[in-house]
Amino acid sequence: MTEHEDEFEAAPTSLQDLIDNDLDGLLDVPEKPKKATATDRLQRAFLEIVEFRRTHDRLPSATTRDIAERKLGARLDGILADDAKLEELKPLDEFGMLEVAKAPSSLEDLLEDDDLDDLLGDETGILDVSDLPVFKRPESPDSVAQRVKAQDFDLFEPLFKAKHAELADGTYQLMPFTGMDLIREGVFFVLSGVMCFVAEVGDDVDLVVGGKPKQKQRLRVVFENGTESAMYRQSLMTRLYEAQGQVLARTGHDVSEVLDPDIESGHIYVLQSMSTDPQVANIKDLHKIGFSTTSVEQRVKGASTSPTYLMAPVKIVADYRVYNLKASALENLLHRVFADVRLALTQVDKKGQNYDPSEWFVVPRDAINEAVAMIMSGEITDYVYDKVQQRLVGSKHE
Repeated sequence: MTEHEDEFEAAPTSLQDLIDNDLDGLLDVPEKPKKATATDRLQRAFLEIVEFRRTHDRLPSATTRDIAERKLGARLDGILADDAKLEELKPLDEFGMLEVAKAPSSLEDLLEDDDLDDLLGDETGILDVSDLPVFKRPESPDSVAQRVKAQDFDLFEPLFKAKHAELADGTYQLMPFTGMDLIREGVFFVLSGVMCFVAEVGDDVDLVVGGKPKQKQRLRVVFENGTESAMYRQSLMTRLYEAQGQVLARTGHDVSEVLDPDIESGHIYVLQSMSTDPQVANIKDLHKIGFSTTSVEQRVKGASTSPTYLMAPVKIVADYRVYNLKASALENLLHRVFADVRLALTQVDKKGQNYDPSEWFVVPRDAINEAVAMIMSGEITDYVYDKVQQRLVGSKHE
């Protein structure tokens, strides 16, 4: 034996020797981890809510735009609605989040509750009887906000067609309605299966609801079925929540980024000449197609002295509000579509100079309406105007 051999232990000669010499426990079989139970998962989920309460000093909201917080808020709502979970989690509830308010035992107790107005969520004002004699029933402000026929629906119809086309091609998608901040001018929603558009948001109106001052805003909401409503902003929110409504958002964007509404960028208007000049008055379906960034009424002031308007008063027969588009580009495209029926007429202005108005076309108004809708939906590239048939036809018929 060499002088180094005694420094090493003899190699194990059997499996038993190997086990006996395992002083570090390398061959020990680890204990199999216990499978998490439903209770373990429930407690772990609730402790995340407790940690949020500790960090932010408030409860998580189920309607916030923050996805992580909204998830915790929805989880808490589910726990509060389940008596068995409430009982099981009470030992972990260090902040009293699971305490359920005692139900009022009488009508008097209910009426004395300072939070009654918030509890009922009375956004319609139907409970506001502060200015009425006690023997009269209050009239709901929304009773005058029932849907009525939209008188100028033809101005909005192209917008709805465009949005349906954008949903079909994936440019837009439907996302759940998550709160009041989404209700802004220019935003589209789907309420009970019907698309609607917030065309206008009125000024704040001061009301007293349930004895408390509140500010509300009237909206002009236009529906794709040709009706409109002047409901309050809070009322639309309530109805969207009740019907699990949806909002149209650009594909690839979170619902928190929906607040990029359709912005009005100008007006495309259609005019009819009121001229008594026979060479103008005798032309059937003569229309001027123009563009304005201001109101059309303001634009056509002084028409009777301008060769642009054939030196005569005009009648506004259509005013298309253009959203998210360069209105002047839309005007130019319309002019190209109807180029074959452009009016060839020379006018003489007050200074005796010749003027050739270039925005007058001999085309029926229905064809103009159709062209506007097709331009906004993108279909116009497949159509041309047939002056014989006086309508738009597929390019293959050209």
